[in-house]
Amino acid sequence: MAGLPKVNDSTFQDAVKDGGLVLIDFSATWCAPCKKLHPILEEIQAERTDVRIVMADIQEAPELAKTCGVMSVPQVHFFKDGAHVDKFIGLQAKPKILELINKNL
Repeated sequence: MAGLPKVNDSTFQDAVKDGGLVLIDFSATWCAPCKKLHPILEEIQAERTDVRIVMADIQEAPELAKTCGVMSVPQVHFFKDGAHVDKFIGLQAKPKILELINKNL
């Protein structure tokens, strides 16, 4: 899971404040569905310039996970211009994720 930039408790605000749509992939190294979701998100990031995708390991960013109400992983939160606008929980197919991205742009 090294392809996407990581955020943590101290870097989160900088990651979402610059505007535009930012997806934060909350995951854990022990989570099998997270490992399946990650390549999908990397593929989307490689194809799209209108969205930025970062990841947050819940064990490395516990306060961020708590602040965002993450109770299970994988969980992806959408921030637009610094504000939380959407999320999905669990492994989702690429078309569904693209639909949510387009909805929140």
